[in-house]
Amino acid sequence: MALTRRALLASAGLGGMAAAGGGGFALGREGESDAGSGPDAREQIVAFHGRHQAGIATPAQDRLHFAALDVEEGVRASDLRELLRTWSRAVERMTAGQPVGDANGEALAPPQDTGEALGLTPAHLTVTFGVGPSLFDARFGLADHRPAPLRTLPALPGDELDPEHSGGDLCIQACADDPQVAFHAVRNLARIGRGAVTVRWSQLGFGRTASTSRTQATPRNLMGFKDGTANLKAEDPDALARHVWVAGDRPGEPAWLRDGTYLVARRIRMLIEVWDRTSLGDQEQTIGRHKASGAPLGERDEFATLKVQRLPADSHVRLAAPSTNGGDALLRRGYSFTDGLDDRLGQLDAGLFFLSFQRDPAAFVRIQRRLGSADKLNEYIKHVGSGVWVIPPGARRGGWVGETLLALSRR
Repeated sequence: MALTRRALLASAGLGGMAAAGGGGFALGREGESDAGSGPDAREQIVAFHGRHQAGIATPAQDRLHFAALDVEEGVRASDLRELLRTWSRAVERMTAGQPVGDANGEALAPPQDTGEALGLTPAHLTVTFGVGPSLFDARFGLADHRPAPLRTLPALPGDELDPEHSGGDLCIQACADDPQVAFHAVRNLARIGRGAVTVRWSQLGFGRTASTSRTQATPRNLMGFKDGTANLKAEDPDALARHVWVAGDRPGEPAWLRDGTYLVARRIRMLIEVWDRTSLGDQEQTIGRHKASGAPLGERDEFATLKVQRLPADSHVRLAAPSTNGGDALLRRGYSFTDGLDDRLGQLDAGLFFLSFQRDPAAFVRIQRRLGSADKLNEYIKHVGSGVWVIPPGARRGGWVGETLLALSRR
């Protein structure tokens, strides 16, 4: 049985709050805000509307809440359109530091906003939406509009994937400089979507493991090495146009995806206890950089020109470099994670939640095949979760994310 718009409103706790005279849900009075005020708060707002979705080339924030979701049985394309329209309006408010609705409300009904971000600044919150290969099946009339590059990633060398941490019809990536702000965003979007979508799996991340702007210092991952020194940067629009943004001028790039991109997520567990018993020399030979400075082996400057032929043949940096991968380059936005102890061995369940944006997921596959086959780092890591999503273009003012795609469905 198809989910009605009224049911979706009710499941979100927004029944009776539909905006008069128009579509979408009422998400609070215009100008209402319980967020921190003043110049600092205003400077922490990242615009929701734009040519591209925020959270891609945006300077990487310190915290992450990522969620993969599945659409429930019986939901129609019209319901999905309404959900994404409502999500977009909610994100527009949250990124401005406003609640998604009246947080106080009437005493006998749940408030429209869960309230844990009240009084906090926007913290550079960005929310990025993606659509997985599984959404382009017969349910929503979108099969003919699936971009050719969007398909479930093939089996890759060294994969030990857990289906419970892989895949999803949709994804939400919330990044912020305050973990509570990022958590609040995903929590409220999941709540709004109740009855239409369910969370398949999620991941919290801390300590960004890449810099996406030249204004940011290179961070360190849980192995103690600087990570992402040679990452693509927002200040290089030509490189982003070549490697990240879909322009619609290549085979398999539909017009609806112009200014969008693709996201690959990999949950990479680090064997921390084994790594910590490894000598400094072996660690540096494995990575291909000096641990303290981040410089390539034999150099003193982190940003010294990478002479891959001077690095160990099985070093991570050499095998991942664009010069050894036919020029393939990815925009990385990964985060560290720790999720307690492994149930079987009592070892840390910690590592890297790898996120990369690229114009074609095949670029990631080519690089990972090389790494998975020859990288010495494989002695210390395991790929245990995976997913790929197409990232629609940004929303115009007054529009919503996913509009260019779902407008193609006649259901």
